[in-house]
Amino acid sequence: MNVRDIISILEAEVISEGDLDIEVKTACGSDMMSDVLAFVKDQSVLLTGLMNPQVVRTAEMMDMHCIIFVRGKEVDPMVIQLAKQKEITILQTHYRMFTACGLLYVNGLRG
Repeated sequence: MNVRDIISILEAEVISEGDLDIEVKTACGSDMMSDVLAFVKDQSVLLTGLMNPQVVRTAEMMDMHCIIFVRGKEVDPMVIQLAKQKEITILQTHYRMFTACGLLYVNGLRG
């Protein structure tokens, strides 16, 4: 699966565009960045409802390629600017985290 597939599956809007053709094999969903840092290994995609620059910094530290903000939340301009600097794709979907994770899972993306 690549980021373009995720955009289609989640009916997502591209907020900040990195490499949309990059292959992603795994994902995680969390609003606690400390859990992401402590327990997540080799994840390509982060789904979250947390809306601050720390999300981008966490994704960068974990070599994640894409952040998906759930529940249709408006993305803070500072978050967008930082993601562009780090070349991390930001997507926004209207789905809740549980549904978004489930849709990705049934379409082949694992945790």
